[in-house]
Amino acid sequence: MQKALTSYFIIFLLFSSIINAQQPHKPNSVAIYNQIQKLSFLGSVLYIAAHPDDENTRLISYFSNETKARTAYLSLTRGDGGQNLIGPQLRELLGVIRTQELIEARKIDGSEQLFTRANDFGYSKNAEETVQIWDKEKVLSDIVFAIRKFQPDIIINRFDHRTSGNTHGHHSASAILSAESFNKTNDPKVFPEQLSLVKPWQTKRQFFNPSWWFYGSQAKFDAADKTNFISMQTGVYYTATGKSNQEIAALSRSCHQSQGFGSTGNRGEETEYLELINGELPKDKANVFDGIDTTWNRVNGGKPIGEMLSKIAAEFDFINPSASIPDLVKAYSMIQSLDDNHWKTLKSEEIKNVIAACAGLYLEAVAQNQEATPGSLIKLKLEAINRSPIEMQLLSVTTLPDQKNTIQNVVLKNNILQNSSIDLQLPSTIEFTQPYWLKDKGTEGMYTVPDQKNIGIPDVIREAKVVFNINIKEIEIPFERIVVYKYNDDVKGEMYNYLDVVPEVTTSILDKVSLFKDNKKKYIGVKIKAGKEAVKGDLQLELPNSWIVQPKSIPFNLDKKGLEQTLYFEVTPPNSQEEAIAQSVAIIDGKRYDKEQITIDFDHITKQQVLKPSESKFIRLDLKTNNQRIGYIMGAGDEVPNSLMQMGYKVTLLNPEEISPEKMANFDMVITGIRAYNTLQALANKQNFLFDFVKGGKTMLVQYNTPNDLVTENIAPFPMKISRDRVTEENAEVRFLAPNHPVLNSPNKITAKDFQGWKQEQGLYYPNTFDKAFTPILSSNDKGETPKNGALLIAPYGKGYYIYTGLSLFRELPEGISGAYKLLANIISLQNPVTIPAEKVKP
Repeated sequence: MQKALTSYFIIFLLFSSIINAQQPHKPNSVAIYNQIQKLSFLGSVLYIAAHPDDENTRLISYFSNETKARTAYLSLTRGDGGQNLIGPQLRELLGVIRTQELIEARKIDGSEQLFTRANDFGYSKNAEETVQIWDKEKVLSDIVFAIRKFQPDIIINRFDHRTSGNTHGHHSASAILSAESFNKTNDPKVFPEQLSLVKPWQTKRQFFNPSWWFYGSQAKFDAADKTNFISMQTGVYYTATGKSNQEIAALSRSCHQSQGFGSTGNRGEETEYLELINGELPKDKANVFDGIDTTWNRVNGGKPIGEMLSKIAAEFDFINPSASIPDLVKAYSMIQSLDDNHWKTLKSEEIKNVIAACAGLYLEAVAQNQEATPGSLIKLKLEAINRSPIEMQLLSVTTLPDQKNTIQNVVLKNNILQNSSIDLQLPSTIEFTQPYWLKDKGTEGMYTVPDQKNIGIPDVIREAKVVFNINIKEIEIPFERIVVYKYNDDVKGEMYNYLDVVPEVTTSILDKVSLFKDNKKKYIGVKIKAGKEAVKGDLQLELPNSWIVQPKSIPFNLDKKGLEQTLYFEVTPPNSQEEAIAQSVAIIDGKRYDKEQITIDFDHITKQQVLKPSESKFIRLDLKTNNQRIGYIMGAGDEVPNSLMQMGYKVTLLNPEEISPEKMANFDMVITGIRAYNTLQALANKQNFLFDFVKGGKTMLVQYNTPNDLVTENIAPFPMKISRDRVTEENAEVRFLAPNHPVLNSPNKITAKDFQGWKQEQGLYYPNTFDKAFTPILSSNDKGETPKNGALLIAPYGKGYYIYTGLSLFRELPEGISGAYKLLANIISLQNPVTIPAEKVKP
């Protein structure tokens, strides 16, 4: 899969129409010509930062499309710690989405994507904390491995390694580790275990990519000493495609939909700066590659290849690209004789894709179904068509991973479709399709990838492939294609997915948190899904002995592949408070199947299968609640409504456009989801209705919003300013500013213990100034910082309560954090407004 992902058919994809993420790419003549130009440039640029969306797509696009350099973005993390604007997926599932968004972005700007094993554990305020949680040596090892493997001539850091503490700790750490790696990559004594796969490599020069915002203002940046700076005019306009470099970069950046980074492209001149931090400054400041041979002369025996490719580019016929095929095949043959494995491998893949594009050579292997189990025999439909006058012959096809070669000996005549069928035998030992970095349990800061050669591969490793071995001008050329599944959608037309290898059966506990408020039994549903025909066995729900599960097992018999059935167990909790992890397991012929299949399917990314342990958190908690009716206004997407229903509340999802006094009369409380005032424009016109709702004796809870891009400044009935204050240390001491307030006492007693075991962070974007009508309830802070008192603010308004919280309830509730449930129950139970006298508020 790595080779397929780093193949360069993606180059200049943006010049074709943007299509469904999984569809094959069909470059036009302009794209083909640019691919040919890139064949002649043997220089590389590696851009390094911390997260998806940190990259400067303007600069990456410029190097890839104007300079023609091989360009890649090394994101140290997959962005697991962010928020999600398009769905409820968080943590590792969000990381899967953001990984795919980066891959789609790279298809547009023509570059490649790399990663380390670092896990985005959430916001960090300094690099020291970051590298401690990440495991500095492992991340440094991954950076060194990426550099040795990619062999960049130029490295560019997005962030400044000299300013730790001035930005996100991950940002600073990415620059610090990148700078530290510069002189280590060429030392064979550093991480010698890598040298069976890569060679030591010395990058020529390393830069920091500054911008005015690193300096605080444009004026300060203009006044800065730029002795070690070089500048580049990146506002290039590509006449052949009608797009500016900035417009391409905006399309690339707009792939980050889960983070809301839709971007509008600019036009006109634009300057980017690079500050040298390692190596020698180029003598020609207009050429970042000055002093570096970027021609085929850098490869022993490469000069005649360079001459051939120059001839091909000079003679390229935009009307008839196939005229270049004979010389391209000669150049391919010459590349095969090189001793330099690095450039030989890279340019072989590039030129094969150019040959296929010039010939309109379309090769495809389609499975009858989208899913298959290990050991299955898969029927594949093969399609091969040569849409050029160049003579070609399909000699054979080789299926992978079974390595079966089937002779074809079919002449591929111009525009004559050749269809055939073939069987692919999947080994019984084939890996299930899933993000490889999620297969083994990791730590808070690192993913576990035991196989060194897999570290840094961006995407899922897909083993089911077909190699089409084609003879062109007496040269046999292998073209590798991943097995796909395709179907027709009545609205979207032709749709593609990759073939997924799935377990024989998967199970899923319906509720990821089951809350028992007393010792009464509950019926727990478990969904079971067949991965193949005729699956039968026994389903079990496993819990500690203190929990009573009836029956011990339930037989199932699913006769059709894909069939689902939900079975129910009766669970009685222990008498005392207790937390436990429940696991659903299907037993087939003595073999345990304990995985849940999670599908992530958005139009802008490739459909993803994630396999996780089929688990749920069971909580026996003496939780006291009332019977309030709650209207919930979804914001950026969260799972809080499910948690509220677990608590026993009746919850209705509200469309903000439908808010009216009549509609609101049905509820005792309204809750806005995370970032609702950043994402729902309709709320700007509904505030008076909501405030009147509170004034009439009801309660309103507003969860966190960011200070930028609020749809209205009037989010509270009293003055309040949201800041960027946050408490990232999830177990930071929590102090009670108003210990007598009902929210801390009724109907559940809240103690400091209830804030232990929180996940990722306590809270974010706390208000730092607020009207005296608000009572601040909690105070906490990260080490070395001043107290942050805006985590939970409560104000009586009329006969009701207005409440604002930056506490990360959206993370804690789905994780089954007992204290979060108790606090939320108390917030919901507030009634008969009281004002806490100032003398009773503890500082």
